[in-house]
Amino acid sequence: MTKPADRLTEVPPPAPIKVGGNGTAGGYEFTPDDVRGVISKWKALLTDLQTDLSNANTVAEVRPPGKEFASADFVTKGAQGSGTTLQLQHQRMVDYVKRYIDALEKAAGIVEDTEHDTRRAMGGYKTV
Repeated sequence: MTKPADRLTEVPPPAPIKVGGNGTAGGYEFTPDDVRGVISKWKALLTDLQTDLSNANTVAEVRPPGKEFASADFVTKGAQGSGTTLQLQHQRMVDYVKRYIDALEKAAGIVEDTEHDTRRAMGGYKTV
């Protein structure tokens, strides 16, 4: 049996994001009102993933309870490799979610800037 190879050496960039009429087409599209809720959900996911990453770090740093071959074998031939893989995969998920949140916020900011510029060009808000 061959050892599995990790073919993903980098975290992929998020798909294109378009908010309102701004951003990049060809990916996900949100209305300016909906994007705030989407960002909130992604931030909640990030919090959960950071907790999972902390737990994965604990698993990756496991040490044998004693200085005898059974404990050492368990750690070096099983637990450490699994823990390191778990840690790496969780770190990749955290990195991806952070990039996605940044892309969402950037697209939402473009909409807010454009709306602000339009209001200013039209004389701003009118007092009623």
